[in-house]
Amino acid sequence: MSKEVKITLPTFVKWAGGKTQLIEQFKPLFPKQINRYFEPFVGSGAVFFYVKQTYKPKYSLICDTNKELITTYQIIQKDIKDLVEKLKYHEKEYHKNPKDYYYKIRDEEPEDDLEVAARFIFLNRTCWNGLYRVNSKGKFNVPMGDYKQRAIVREDVLKEVSKLLQGTKIECWDFEKVGKVAKKWDFIYFDPPYYPLPGKNSFTTYQKNAFLDDEQERLRDFFEYLTKKGCKCMLSNSDSPFILDLYKDFKIKKVFARRIINCDATKRGAITEVVVRNY
Repeated sequence: MSKEVKITLPTFVKWAGGKTQLIEQFKPLFPKQINRYFEPFVGSGAVFFYVKQTYKPKYSLICDTNKELITTYQIIQKDIKDLVEKLKYHEKEYHKNPKDYYYKIRDEEPEDDLEVAARFIFLNRTCWNGLYRVNSKGKFNVPMGDYKQRAIVREDVLKEVSKLLQGTKIECWDFEKVGKVAKKWDFIYFDPPYYPLPGKNSFTTYQKNAFLDDEQERLRDFFEYLTKKGCKCMLSNSDSPFILDLYKDFKIKKVFARRIINCDATKRGAITEVVVRNY
């Protein structure tokens, strides 16, 4: 690992379960060296941005099954100038009549990648609490947030994200496809939708297909497959009996996180999560 310098995480979207707040607790858990890095379930990319700056891996691949999120990453990587201009247009129109413009853009279904990325960031910046949620038809359905003056264009952040994404492979993949390219000693970090806690209202619907028992078991099987292949794997999930049992044969460390996605601000307190490692 290279000598650590002051690291800033230029997270460009607010994301349920984002890991910015946990980086300090993750630092002693990462491998000493990371030459090739993979991150399925990339979300807001906090761990990726930390690894990219600190370890400077020779190869990195991030992926997710959320097509709009991946398209946005790809546009930030390749077409940052036009994206910023489009976001400036959204910001100007939004401030004329926030409510009407928000729901107008929410109802749109653009096909052009630049339009998709600009819409994705605009909605994330102006919807309720930065939540990404879709209905059974796959349509974004989060209501507008209560923002009187909301900065939509954060050009400096987007340019820093674009810089860090250079040289990184970005794919709209299911997590198992990583197994086709990962090799012995590669580091893979998994941050899937968390398994619901007993008696709690847990958020699992980032997309129209929930990530529950069968998917969690499929992920555990893949974790075991990569372990046998010689990869170094680390995974985050809820501190639940189901997850603890699934990964009972691996190292489990508990960390403390703060809820950010809850309509009741009094219920956004600290909770325990687990970090699973095979090294």
